[in-house]
Amino acid sequence: MTNDKGGVGKTSIVANVGGQLAAADYRVLLVDLNRQANLADDLGTRNTAVDDQGQSLLTAIVLDGAQPLQVAAGVRPNLDLVHGGTKLEALTPLMVSKTLNAGGSAERDPFLALADVLAPIGEHYDVILIDCPPENYILTDLALGAARWVLMPTKSDLGGLVGMSLVAERFVKAQRINPHLGLLGSVLFGTGTNATAIHTEARAAIADAFGGDSPLFTSVIRHAERTALDARRSGKLAHELEIEAASQPAWWESLRDPDRTPTRRVGRSAASVAADYRELAAEVLTVLRAMETTETDLTGVQ
Repeated sequence: MTNDKGGVGKTSIVANVGGQLAAADYRVLLVDLNRQANLADDLGTRNTAVDDQGQSLLTAIVLDGAQPLQVAAGVRPNLDLVHGGTKLEALTPLMVSKTLNAGGSAERDPFLALADVLAPIGEHYDVILIDCPPENYILTDLALGAARWVLMPTKSDLGGLVGMSLVAERFVKAQRINPHLGLLGSVLFGTGTNATAIHTEARAAIADAFGGDSPLFTSVIRHAERTALDARRSGKLAHELEIEAASQPAWWESLRDPDRTPTRRVGRSAASVAADYRELAAEVLTVLRAMETTETDLTGVQ
């Protein structure tokens, strides 16, 4: 999940699509490559015993996989997390050094390092989602070296589309070391669900960035600032807020209760946002199935 522009929904989509898939009994691993570690906020693990600020990921890459990657298991049923954080600041200069010291063509490319540390645990999961940081092409290249598919969130503004075009350039270069890398598509984040004219403009810009192809998902994630604030503050995903909102008493009922303890109410938009993420998760699976079926038909390899 990558876009060179920040604030386009990468972390929110990784957390919520991962949560939706885990709730549907898929075994899911989320990998946070961001020093800000916002996945820990979305999942409520910030400053808990399992939050290592990215130390395990850094150590596994420094030691070339000699020390197994440690995951925070069971942050939700079927959902594990590799934490990001401030320890990852050392990863960028490390990768620069590894690149400068790389030997001849026979030596394994340094940007396959993340793939090498994920490979031993990959068999335990149905889906691994990697949340890439903005404006850090070194860590983005690490993710592209490990990924099978790329999904790019964007907003319909110029910044998000420019950031996506920069990823398109890195995507082409990454295919030299990871020829299996493919483009799954892009998804509009923080937009109006009925803004068809804006969506049409965004589709044209995406097609231009990718040489005529316009792999824009039909699912969009609507703008709902209240739900976004509720999620980060409480460490809960949209579908968890949806359940909480449905179970809270009507506001007028709570006012009638003389013994009530004032609590912050969950915004009603949680149900709509959760529905958007459910639709996106289902579309991701549908597109994945179609892509991999086509590939199997072409190559005969499953």
